[in-house]
Amino acid sequence: MSTEIPENYVAQIGSQQVTLPVIPVSDTLSIALMMIIDHGVRFAETAGRELAAHFTDAKPDIVVAPATLGIPLAIEVTRALGLDQYLILQKTRKVHLGDALEAPVKAITNTASQALLLDRARLGDVQGKRVLFVDDVISTGSSSGAALALLEEAGADIVGMGALLAEGDGWPTVLDAYHDRLFALGRIPLFPH
Repeated sequence: MSTEIPENYVAQIGSQQVTLPVIPVSDTLSIALMMIIDHGVRFAETAGRELAAHFTDAKPDIVVAPATLGIPLAIEVTRALGLDQYLILQKTRKVHLGDALEAPVKAITNTASQALLLDRARLGDVQGKRVLFVDDVISTGSSSGAALALLEEAGADIVGMGALLAEGDGWPTVLDAYHDRLFALGRIPLFPH
């Protein structure tokens, strides 16, 4: 029996509601697509402030996020925490990243293999520091898990992991080691078909 897949899904993200398009990612699965860059500056500012409020007591020294959609969130969380520096884990090997620390990732929204790259010139920004990792959506947990492993390899003390949305039910097992430090502003389902 086939389940009717909705065209849109209304998600609650902290104090904000957004309508997300539901798109297929395979022949058997659709997702509610969250693209922070489609929701404006005020949305990102409010979400960043609300996420930062949850982690204030963790006293992070720096906020880290993956490129590209983690960038606006990292900036707003950093600003809301009263910090100045943030670090972005790159996904494209630029010329200065030839000897970067690297972790392979597999994301639900990307069919190509990717890697997260940590510029060795930025190691001092995370080594021995209290790091808050943020991302837009936690789905399978594999991308976040790879990022957290990479940060730990670099000597970071992971004091929290925040997201706008947690999607589906696969991520808790993958991120079990961080369950006591993980917080999302909202939850969204997966849409199997």
